[in-house]
Amino acid sequence: MAQITLQNLAHSYKPNASSDADFALKALDHVWQNGGAYALLGSSGCGKSTLLNIISGLLRPSHGRVLFGDRDVTEAATAERNIAQVFQFPVVYDTMTVGENLAFPLRNRGMDPAYIAGRVQEIARMIGMEEILKQKARGLTADAKQKISLGRGMVREDVNAILFDEPLTVIDPHMKFELRTQLKALHRAFGHTMIYVTHDQTEALTFADKVVVMYDGRVVQMGTPEELFERPAHSFVGYFIGSPGMNFFDAKIEGQRAFVQGVEVPLGAAYGPVSGRAQIGIRPEFCVLAREGGLPFQIQRIEDVGRHRIIRGTCGDVSVNVTLPEGMAIDAEATRLLFAPEKINVYADDWRIAPQGEQ
Repeated sequence: MAQITLQNLAHSYKPNASSDADFALKALDHVWQNGGAYALLGSSGCGKSTLLNIISGLLRPSHGRVLFGDRDVTEAATAERNIAQVFQFPVVYDTMTVGENLAFPLRNRGMDPAYIAGRVQEIARMIGMEEILKQKARGLTADAKQKISLGRGMVREDVNAILFDEPLTVIDPHMKFELRTQLKALHRAFGHTMIYVTHDQTEALTFADKVVVMYDGRVVQMGTPEELFERPAHSFVGYFIGSPGMNFFDAKIEGQRAFVQGVEVPLGAAYGPVSGRAQIGIRPEFCVLAREGGLPFQIQRIEDVGRHRIIRGTCGDVSVNVTLPEGMAIDAEATRLLFAPEKINVYADDWRIAPQGEQ
């Protein structure tokens, strides 16, 4: 296992990159702790696969360095980095048994047969495949094959890191929860440094200790699921995390109040002068419909999604979502929108502004 340090890392696929826009991966400095579980989260084209390929050694960065512990591996080939990788599509050997597939990385390294047998049994137990160790992999379902891939990635105890590239894409939806649960259990049991690439926020938030959110080639926030939800560092994080995402309103900020569409909105903290395009962001869960005060709100439709209802509406020309608990009555005369002041975040040019006194 290893701490992974990314120093002034950036990459452009263009030979003569001259501007920020030319870089698929914009400059970043991060330290990913030994034994941590990280998720790289973002929409297609945001740069997460580029970053993963640099860490794995499949791609040499245009700028900066990659360190595993104290060792500079920027120029090292993938085979020299002592990592395991699990890809989007299951990679198994159909002519081998489940047990032989799990044992393959250890046999390749000439490990002791007794050690291999014990390790295979341990991993098979963790992924629930003890009963079919002698069965050929040919004919197994996609989720079963991907479980073999996951197990094979975990079977080596000495790996510096295990990299997962969209590993649940081809898995049936009802099986994804089981595999995520098993993967989390494997991490708790063995403590490998894990990096999991996905565009699915549910996968990222349920797997990772820290989620690395990427947007337009840049890491815009690395934090716990709670931090991403409560204090999105960038408007994209607020929009992308949550279902529905955060509501945003252009605003004028004056101390402990904001003015939105000419209406005064109390803030939960005081702010200094804000330059650039100022906005406030509020989660749908912290919006309330009332008969008086707040912003005028026009209901467009109501969606019942089981555990709660989503009210889709507008405040002027701004689309707004409000989440209400299942069973809560909706007052037809409640045409004003109120916010929980302590849950409002303030943004300038898409970046969150810390209130006065925040540590």
